[in-house]
Amino acid sequence: MKQLIAKWNRVSLVKRIIIGIIIGITLAVTVPESTKWTSIFGSLFVGALKAVAPVLVFFLVISAISRHQSGQKTNIQHILILYGFSTFLASLTAVVASFLFPVHLSLTESAKEVSPPSNITEVIQSLLFNIVDNPVHALLNANYIGILAWAVLLGIALRTAPETTKNVIAHFSDAISQIVTWVINFAPIGIMGLVFDAIVTNGLSALIDYGKLLAVLLGTMCFVAFVMNPLIVFLNIRQNPYPLVWRCIRESGVTAFFTRSSAANIPVNLRLSEMLGLNKNTYSISIPLGATINMAGAAVTISVLTLAAVHTLEIEVDLGTALILSVLSAIAAAGASGVAGGSLLLIPLACSLFGIPNDIAMQVVGVGFIIGVLQDSCETALNSSSDVLFTATAEYAKRRKEGKQVAIKA
Repeated sequence: MKQLIAKWNRVSLVKRIIIGIIIGITLAVTVPESTKWTSIFGSLFVGALKAVAPVLVFFLVISAISRHQSGQKTNIQHILILYGFSTFLASLTAVVASFLFPVHLSLTESAKEVSPPSNITEVIQSLLFNIVDNPVHALLNANYIGILAWAVLLGIALRTAPETTKNVIAHFSDAISQIVTWVINFAPIGIMGLVFDAIVTNGLSALIDYGKLLAVLLGTMCFVAFVMNPLIVFLNIRQNPYPLVWRCIRESGVTAFFTRSSAANIPVNLRLSEMLGLNKNTYSISIPLGATINMAGAAVTISVLTLAAVHTLEIEVDLGTALILSVLSAIAAAGASGVAGGSLLLIPLACSLFGIPNDIAMQVVGVGFIIGVLQDSCETALNSSSDVLFTATAEYAKRRKEGKQVAIKA
């Protein structure tokens, strides 16, 4: 048995995940009645990732900042620019795609039991209050903005602490990182359960009526992932971007696709950043921050579904309003929570730009929930994989300016 486990662990994680996907699909087709015992693996995997991620981020950031030496430079500013610029371009691309391929909806019943923000001020206000959240409450509720704020402050305060104190924190960080490695090794089994549950519970029949809407949504996300983002990377590192793009999508996007949570994918992204040899002082902050504010996929969802409602109601849209929608969607996307379906609740906010009543906007949200099995999965894969992509891009751009050779392993 030990030899079998050792051989299994020697297989690359991506190949093991593919095997898990195949097994999950096979079980869903052949023995769908085994829902409970198979689906529980997916729930346990996502639950474990969500449980360990806040604690990992908290200690990782404290350790990195407390040990930060004066004069050491990080790439946070460059990464933030990449996050914001790419999110705006994704939103603009979605607006253009929606005009080239207009979609008309057959609106469903209004989505209930959800409370969308009423204006952009409320979104920004929510972000500000998350920063000053109680640290214990932030950890319990996976409020990463609050976790980052407290971790940064504690890290700065501990910079003058004795080395023994810093070593204790570093050992805690290393221990939690080891736990993350153990959890990620169960990814094939967890994803098997997630695939099984998605097929048995949702099926694909409900998606047929929304084929054109899905084509515009997923087509735009693919264009952003394989054209826009590589172009941004190339302009920064001036070499073939696709080895890095493919690796980020393969090792981060795949797990994010099935977990449908940027927050749950933070441990995966931290591990990938380490494997890419990136600066720990940088990625320990940029990855959890990206899970909160780097939301190109969410910007696409908000723009496409909003303009689908606009086209359905035959509302005229001028160029200026389209540009305002691009900016609004990009800003609102940064306020989308790093959980499944977080972007959908911001659609009414964007719809208000065109004077669309809230009850109709909530019907569009209802459509979003129907197609969420694919929309949200692809959105999260784009969001999460680009966190690592742009963190690595900033690091490699800095190395290029310093005259150092940059070798990207596919």
